[in-house]
Amino acid sequence: MNNDLFRDGIVSTEGDEIYYKVRGKGKPLLFIAPAGGNGDGYYPVAQELSNQYKVITYDRRANTRSTMNFPDYFDIRQQSRDAFAVLESVGEKSAIVIGNSSGAVIALDMATAFPEVLHAAIIHEAAVPNVLPEAESEKWEAFFQDCYSLAKRKGASHGAMKFYFGAELPAIRLMWDAMKVIKYMKQDKTTLDMKRIQSSKASNFLIFNELLPVTSYRPDFDALMRSGVKIYIGCGEYGLKKNTWYYRAAKIMASKLSCELVSFPGHHGEYMGRYKPWAKVLRETIQKTGW
Repeated sequence: MNNDLFRDGIVSTEGDEIYYKVRGKGKPLLFIAPAGGNGDGYYPVAQELSNQYKVITYDRRANTRSTMNFPDYFDIRQQSRDAFAVLESVGEKSAIVIGNSSGAVIALDMATAFPEVLHAAIIHEAAVPNVLPEAESEKWEAFFQDCYSLAKRKGASHGAMKFYFGAELPAIRLMWDAMKVIKYMKQDKTTLDMKRIQSSKASNFLIFNELLPVTSYRPDFDALMRSGVKIYIGCGEYGLKKNTWYYRAAKIMASKLSCELVSFPGHHGEYMGRYKPWAKVLRETIQKTGW
């Protein structure tokens, strides 16, 4: 990608400054980061797609280079407003929004709250156990509450480890790929020298502020059906093979929304690792939307 087609910036909204990056040109794609909120997790996929699209990534409020002036406050709808503010700040009136995990939950809420600015939403392994049958939903609700309670007793790192090794994720592979984000953060020739939030503070925010609101989110299927937003529900091959709870949740959502269930390569965070085949499926899905 030509470096002339890269820029970074900030948008001030609701008391915080949200840091974003834009690369490429063409129809806009807005990526919403998962837990940890670091937009650079999408770096390799963003690079891959920037020869055809205008790709927008950003650090979510209270994460990485965005500020955390309200660390005791987390609201899914505010997260949707932040994404909308980023889109407005880069001069776009509509986009395809792509989210993974908690980022996918925010994308679902954005489709509910701001359908007029979404051409389509691609939802990859959303953390929405509440769509599962009641007994299973209650099981996972209790698990996430246990992660929170353990963190309260012994510290955020203990709660995070319980989460990663108990949530039917390929924990070691996921952590290994996530480590690559540190390298990605150094690749772009940024113009803004933004102070990064300490990882310990970000971990505390994730476990104590974000975990329970995200995993207790209930999609408004009636509003999503009325919205007119083209929605594609995605899940990785790992989830399908292991029949994980988030794969079963994806199937239920696709059925309720009468939309396509897209099979992505690899695991929950494959876009950080084996990104080329992941980006290929994403590109094919984008093309189906007519974007």
